[in-house]
Amino acid sequence: MKTKFLIAGRLALGLIFVVAAYAKLKAPWLVFAGSLNDFGILPESWLEPVARTLPWAELALGLALISGIWQRWFALIAALILGLFFSVMVRSYAMGLKIDCGCFGPGEQLGPITLLRDFSMLALAIAVTIFSFRKPQIPADAEAEIAVA
Repeated sequence: MKTKFLIAGRLALGLIFVVAAYAKLKAPWLVFAGSLNDFGILPESWLEPVARTLPWAELALGLALISGIWQRWFALIAALILGLFFSVMVRSYAMGLKIDCGCFGPGEQLGPITLLRDFSMLALAIAVTIFSFRKPQIPADAEAEIAVA
């Protein structure tokens, strides 16, 4: 049961990151930079580099999660990134900012629904990370012996 949860959770997180990246990549990077600017946390000089690279990093993370390679570490990275995104969203919402979330491309207002959705993704990432680190790892030598047999 735990293995099925890990696979389903890892695939769900991977798909979420791929979809989020695709939504950002299909829009001009300036649109995403505008969303980032609305949060008021990045210096202006960082907006372009972050807006241009973050979607590609999300795509790479999503594909890594889907592939299952280094599951523990990529699940941990996903949890840390989602924790950062969620804390920025909570801060912005608490400040009363009426802004575009930018999570899945342009046009999504930051509000209780986006906070609940992102909290759910964070909880899933934390659960996958915890269960990944609790799952016994097969040593590389044993994997080679299993493959030969």
